[in-house]
Amino acid sequence: MLKWMLLALAVGAEVLATLCLKYSDGFTKPWPVAGLAAGFLTALYLESLVIRMGLPVAITYAIWAGAGIALVAVTSRVLFADPLNLAMLGGMALIAAGVCVVSVASHAQAAV
Repeated sequence: MLKWMLLALAVGAEVLATLCLKYSDGFTKPWPVAGLAAGFLTALYLESLVIRMGLPVAITYAIWAGAGIALVAVTSRVLFADPLNLAMLGGMALIAAGVCVVSVASHAQAAV
């Protein structure tokens, strides 16, 4: 259970870091740049712990990236009025399906 909580925290740190990109104004504002660096370093550290706990790298990364994409898209829609249309939602659904395929394939390979 702990590895899933750490992975969720890693996703949250990555989302916050990515949102800091917008606030950094092209890396011209130091505090958002510091938040960006801290967020990505925290996310990668937490991911390394999850992998050390035994979750395969492919599954860890697929969940981290897929959840990050979806959360950044929704959050940036709310915070910055960025576009979020049906095609984009469909793309995110395909990413979620891909995460499921990676997970199932990883478990199937482990069973062989």
